[in-house]
Amino acid sequence: MLKFLVRLFLIIILAGIIFAVFSNVLIISKTRSKIYHDLSKVPKKEVALVLGTSKRTVKGEANTFFDNRIKAATELYKRGLVSKLLLSGDNRTKYYDEPSDMKKALVKNGIPEAAIEMDTAGFRTIESVSRCANVFNQKDVVIITQEFHAFRALYISEFYDMNAIAFSAEDVPVYSATRVNIREFFARPKAIFDLYLPGKHNQFINQ
Repeated sequence: MLKFLVRLFLIIILAGIIFAVFSNVLIISKTRSKIYHDLSKVPKKEVALVLGTSKRTVKGEANTFFDNRIKAATELYKRGLVSKLLLSGDNRTKYYDEPSDMKKALVKNGIPEAAIEMDTAGFRTIESVSRCANVFNQKDVVIITQEFHAFRALYISEFYDMNAIAFSAEDVPVYSATRVNIREFFARPKAIFDLYLPGKHNQFINQ
């Protein structure tokens, strides 16, 4: 009995690893061509969906991911490549409010408040993308985030029939990104479960 349980456990682990690798290959291969790194090649879109992240690291330092997303959103708007910025993120408490932090940074960069709209229920990437399409009725968008994150965001956007592309905000140094790349490796198979388990994806729209 013990040998059977050990064998079953190892089979489950192996199947999980195979599914995780398959999910990563699938998501990256399907979306890579939709990610832009050069501003001069980005096609015009009405709206940029800026995905939220904390403005500070756990050590209290400035978060390069946040700063680079703000920089990218500012440049896209000022070059006339988008006319509106939808800021989607977590505002779990009055002391942690990603959309408000992004708005303050963008206004400081000279972006008019009239061009900014906030989604304060974007607690996860799937929520930000699905709500962009189904609550804010925006499907022709450019998603602003780092490349490692853009693959998953674009895959989710395809599920919701969006005509989305992504602009990769400048990446942080490799040593800073290692932890988030590992987390993203496991987030991609979870996204597939969230999207394709019957009835599950609908819960992300009307929160």
